[in-house]
Amino acid sequence: MDELPNIGLGTYKNTDPEQCADIVSTALETGYRHVDTAQAYDNETYVGDGIERADIDREDVFLATKVWDDKLAYDDVLESADDSLDRLGVESVDLLYVHWPRNSYDAEETIPAFDELRDDGKIDHVGLSNFTPEQLDEAKDVLDAPIFAHQVEMHPLLQQEELHEYAHEDDHWLVAYAPIARGEVTDVDEIQEIAEKHDTTPQQVSLAWLAAKENVVSIPKTSSEDHLRENLEAGELALDEDDIAAIDAIEREERLIDPDDAPWN
Repeated sequence: MDELPNIGLGTYKNTDPEQCADIVSTALETGYRHVDTAQAYDNETYVGDGIERADIDREDVFLATKVWDDKLAYDDVLESADDSLDRLGVESVDLLYVHWPRNSYDAEETIPAFDELRDDGKIDHVGLSNFTPEQLDEAKDVLDAPIFAHQVEMHPLLQQEELHEYAHEDDHWLVAYAPIARGEVTDVDEIQEIAEKHDTTPQQVSLAWLAAKENVVSIPKTSSEDHLRENLEAGELALDEDDIAAIDAIEREERLIDPDDAPWN
């Protein structure tokens, strides 16, 4: 399995052309090497502009995007993937996800299109996003390529133990979006105490907790250069066994992103 950096850059909601391109370029020149976008974010063009601006070779950037749920019929996958490549200004992406397994999604029709894109050299890896274990099983039965990554909401308030165990057993990456629970980790006593102990922030503790887990990486989003650096530094924060156990023991399950309420619907 190819390695992913433990901290990547999420770009959800960053739809200002100049700001998005600037933060992507700055992130890459700061040390980020994994950039995540999606058709539904309406910013693939700006992400591509940022990659082009950065003084970083394209082959050193792991670029991921996602096919939206109304483009998951076989021919639509192929066409929309080409459109994404055009907007991003690249010949291929490192990872292409099924964004949500709903609406036009049908494993028998959708998944073979991803295999074809991989065979044609337009994508290097196949990813799935927001799948249940049962849906992962169904996709695996159809998919020729291995699942490279599964992207889900994951943070200390939604720890995704079952999907993490699945990722570990299947040896694919679990990519955590909303990894600081939209800032709600700042109000969790256990995380505040660990942050004080390490003279750091609750957000960095949350990212470090994810980075400490096997097969897990995170993609926090930000439009601030200071937060870019803080997030990247969190990947170097070494939590001890007691810290990790204290966060593991948080018994809350708060899903912050409901697909039916997603702002792009």
